[in-house]
Amino acid sequence: MTSRSSESKAPSMRRWEKVARRLRVPLGFLTAALYLFQCARRPPHPAAITWSLALVLPGLLLRGAASGTVRKNRELTVTGPYAYTRNPLYLGSLLIAAGFVVALLSWPLALLVAAGFAVIYVPVIASEERYLSAAFPGFEAYCRSVPRFLPRLTPAKLAFGNGLEPVSQPVTQVTDSGFSFTLYLQHREYNAALGAALLYLSLLYLRPLPAIIMHRAE
Repeated sequence: MTSRSSESKAPSMRRWEKVARRLRVPLGFLTAALYLFQCARRPPHPAAITWSLALVLPGLLLRGAASGTVRKNRELTVTGPYAYTRNPLYLGSLLIAAGFVVALLSWPLALLVAAGFAVIYVPVIASEERYLSAAFPGFEAYCRSVPRFLPRLTPAKLAFGNGLEPVSQPVTQVTDSGFSFTLYLQHREYNAALGAALLYLSLLYLRPLPAIIMHRAE
């Protein structure tokens, strides 16, 4: 009974994974719209904004390090941030989002971020790991050494060539490569830093702006 029920759930789960991929961008716009709406109606809290940097800055650094290390669809990346967690990009995004929730002190935004991660990103991560498992025989060994999300305290030591070679030729063999600024630019990860800067500017100036305009008009 258990195997049959799991088999019957698999197609529906995979359909939802496809839907989740399509919803990622609209959910991002919805979150940004709610954030700006909250900014316009709530006064800024300097202490909360300061504390938010303790989440946003590490999140940006983590995403930047991961983007400069990962070679998507070409190799199994197990170095850099990927030696601590299998999903440093998503972990970085969650830290950034949590930071702005703290900066705004908004429960509606916190609920939207939590629901979005659970409903959208968890299925997307499962889908991506299924692809990696099919492409790399050593991915299961990598999973046993490196946690899916919450990072290890020390980097995992993985032996190259020990089952980590790709199944097919289009994906190159895993290599012990470090950070590449070219990859960082190629993945356009600077957009995350620019977006964070714009959100902080809106947090600081969007609320006071109407009052300033009305004051000058009087």
